[in-house]
Amino acid sequence: MNQERLMQVLLAPIVSEKSTFIAEKYEQVAFRVMQCATKPEIKAAVELLFKVEVEGVRVINRKGKSKRTGRGMGRRSNARFAYVALKKGQEIHFDEEVK
Repeated sequence: MNQERLMQVLLAPIVSEKSTFIAEKYEQVAFRVMQCATKPEIKAAVELLFKVEVEGVRVINRKGKSKRTGRGMGRRSNARFAYVALKKGQEIHFDEEVK
């Protein structure tokens, strides 16, 4: 796979109560990913960037909500999230500096 593309697949980690609970209980990490990203691309990107072994990837597509802005209607953008299951003993720490 193209390494330039893999570097752009992951947009941001999701840090919330739910993602922290999932990370502790199921050894999964949540990421916000590009709309056109596929499961194999997400797996390859996580393995490339964080040097960990990935067991599986689950993807969620969230439709943007319609919101009222003044007199008109607006719309939030759609989002795509990936829950990445790591193999036993693997961890990703976001507080460490990348070298």
